[in-house]
Amino acid sequence: MELTVNHLLHEATSIDDLEGAACYFPLANGRYEVKPGLVGFGTDFGNGQADQQVFQIDNGFAHYRQMKLQARAERLDKYYQTHDYSDGAAGAIAHFIIDRLCQEHPDHFQTQPARDGLVFHCQLTGETLSLDANGQLQGVHTQATPVSPPYTSTLDALVLQIQDDLTAVSRVDGHHWVSAIHLCYPNHWSAAAKIGKDFATIHAPVAGMETMNRRAGAIVNTMITRRPAVRFAWGLSTDTRLNHHPESPPNIAASEWQGRHFDPQNPRLYLRIERQVVWGFPEVDAALFTIRTYFRDCRVLKQDSQLRSHLCSAIQSMSPASLTYKGLADSKAEILAWLASPDT
Repeated sequence: MELTVNHLLHEATSIDDLEGAACYFPLANGRYEVKPGLVGFGTDFGNGQADQQVFQIDNGFAHYRQMKLQARAERLDKYYQTHDYSDGAAGAIAHFIIDRLCQEHPDHFQTQPARDGLVFHCQLTGETLSLDANGQLQGVHTQATPVSPPYTSTLDALVLQIQDDLTAVSRVDGHHWVSAIHLCYPNHWSAAAKIGKDFATIHAPVAGMETMNRRAGAIVNTMITRRPAVRFAWGLSTDTRLNHHPESPPNIAASEWQGRHFDPQNPRLYLRIERQVVWGFPEVDAALFTIRTYFRDCRVLKQDSQLRSHLCSAIQSMSPASLTYKGLADSKAEILAWLASPDT
């Protein structure tokens, strides 16, 4: 695929304008909180069947796919990293992803047995993946132009069939680390900076994480051994670009790439929401962490007095350190003033 600056800067459609997309508002208590926030997977958030799905597919699929292709074309190892990702963990996670996709979206995904493995087909991309019995990628057949660079693993190939980013955590003899990260929609963090590190080290830069980091081992144990869970994270952005890697691509100025610049004369503000599913694999001492990114237009949110009140309250509740971490320290007052003003 040809890498173009224009494509890298393309923005996603907010769920306000995306028919059939799941809709979440994870700050209904009006507080900004740094906590695990795990609730049982399948909890009803008002989205019907979508809340029962690990991997949600909606009308934004083509754009999400395109952004992953562009990220890989820029430099694959900028967005995909592994570290001591065992064959056992890789196989268990690959088979889980395939099983869930076929269960949740049978019109889009199908499998059939093959000699010493299986064949997995995605109607959305026209790609067919051949895997051996251990879940290792053996080949790719496509009805379109082959992906470039070619897929390097089963995880790499599977991530391009979904709208989520994926992270895997592994553990051996009580020691845990991030063993795989496929992150084409980074929210100001990089796969290369986190791979191979433990929970506390990864989250050390996050304001307000001190208490959670002291319980890092217990949290990882919960991820691996307890029932599947879902949690949400949120922040504010001034665009709906999925890829906000801290390192700007070639030929794009860092100031243009960075974002998070609120202009009260031309206000654009979005709630960037991550739905994160945690699924444990105790048989291989590993866990899968999915990250699905959505945007909600604050111009729409502010029309609802209750949602506006919760959003303003949550922003006001942020500590100075949290405001800095979220990139809001210099624009908090202007954002709150705009949210409180009549829409024009």
